[in-house]
Amino acid sequence: MDNLIFSLNATVPVFFMMLLGIFFRKIGWMDQDFASKLNRFVFQIALPVVLFQDLAGEDFSQVWNFSFVAFCFCATLISIVAIALIARLVVKKEILGEFVQASYRSSAALLGIAFIQNIYGDAGMAPLMIIGTVPLYNIMAVLILSIMNPTRQQMDRNALKKAGIGILTNPILWGIAIGLLWSLCRLPQPEIMKKTVDSVGALATPLGLMAMGAGFEGRKALAMVKPTLAASFLKLIVLVGVFLPIAISMGFRKEALVAILIMLGSATTVSSYVMAKNMGHDGVLTSSVIMVTTCLSAFTITGWLFLLRTLNLI
Repeated sequence: MDNLIFSLNATVPVFFMMLLGIFFRKIGWMDQDFASKLNRFVFQIALPVVLFQDLAGEDFSQVWNFSFVAFCFCATLISIVAIALIARLVVKKEILGEFVQASYRSSAALLGIAFIQNIYGDAGMAPLMIIGTVPLYNIMAVLILSIMNPTRQQMDRNALKKAGIGILTNPILWGIAIGLLWSLCRLPQPEIMKKTVDSVGALATPLGLMAMGAGFEGRKALAMVKPTLAASFLKLIVLVGVFLPIAISMGFRKEALVAILIMLGSATTVSSYVMAKNMGHDGVLTSSVIMVTTCLSAFTITGWLFLLRTLNLI
């Protein structure tokens, strides 16, 4: 019951923030233009600051575990490739990029730290999981959303060049890179800087969620029920069912196993919607998957945690 209450406390407010964005649009406080500008701010400023904030204060030399980071990286890469290959056979071209990104991209940074701190009292292996997954999440998202853009007719050198430029100029990746460099160089954060970074970072999730809600188009979403449910099933059930037994067989336990569970089976992150919208995609499927996985993850994650505790693995 405690796990269920914690999961609901972590996910239901997220869903309510989306509903708040929908409400603000209904009463005329947010329009599509305002939501687009808000998305741009979150993508270019707030989310990179959050990732810098998560990584800059960690001392990775004290907790480094190569096998754990390698597992997180390989599991993520295999998941992305497998989903992309399967999706090309069964998903329409117009929503292909969004489907692939929404099916693999977890709220690893935000929920991973929260869950592990709640269970074990500190962030534990979450920062290492972030290193193994978040840069790959973003690099692959740029590639997928560029190459699978519905306006592009065929694969060509210009598309690959554009994808490469997108990776090099992606503000989220810059946030990760600067955060890692800051941590490795053990640079201090003056109090003025720290408070400013904390304040800007705190804007990312609420503004991103409200902007997504304000830009949500219900009629279009109803036409995408099947791909939404398919992506949500992959996100919450299939990836965990495939890779969690492998992680257990490799000897991962306790906070490492919880971090892997969140990496595989948490709700699709809000930043996937922000990135999709900023890279020329409609965003309707992504926002639908975020809403469904956010609602259901409270129950699926609780179920996975209950199973792991019953087996004395965490």
